[in-house]
Amino acid sequence: MTDVIIVGGGPAGLSAALFTAKNGLNTVVFDTDQTWLHKAHLFNYPGIGSIGGTNYINTLREQVDDFEVDRHQDTAVTAVESTTDGFTVKTDEDDHAADYVVLATGANRDLADDLGCAFTDENVVDVDVTMETSVEDAYATGAMVRAEEWQAVISAGDGAAAALNILTKEKGEHFHDFDTPADAEALFGSLIDN
Repeated sequence: MTDVIIVGGGPAGLSAALFTAKNGLNTVVFDTDQTWLHKAHLFNYPGIGSIGGTNYINTLREQVDDFEVDRHQDTAVTAVESTTDGFTVKTDEDDHAADYVVLATGANRDLADDLGCAFTDENVVDVDVTMETSVEDAYATGAMVRAEEWQAVISAGDGAAAALNILTKEKGEHFHDFDTPADAEALFGSLIDN
């Protein structure tokens, strides 16, 4: 059984994967590569002056690969079901079990609806500040939970919020992912720019 399965490989999904895998949770991502960022150019992402959307996504993929996320590229999820001990995520090829699921499928809310997640009056997935849905241990992020605010930086923050809540549950106390230059040096050696 996997700790976390993330459905979607845009900014929200890959951000969630980065935080969970970096902090020791076995993480799987299913990505159909249908992110709207392939049509975007980012001038409004903090810390990045200008980057093409495809380059940004490729950079995120490299980051999660550095933390050994099990990415299933070009693999669609056909169903997500709640079980007595977590979730079953189905693809055409196989079924996968996980303790937590993070839905990051952009404006497509079908999996959340099928899972039984509550929706708001605006027909978006209803989540709390941690991005947890009405289904315990199921999270929804990005455009799934917002009627209009579809920005890469917002989506990435939603993914991070979901991941930090999962880590808080797993560790039994509020978890803060804060690294120092010494932490970075220990992880990546001389590649780090202090």
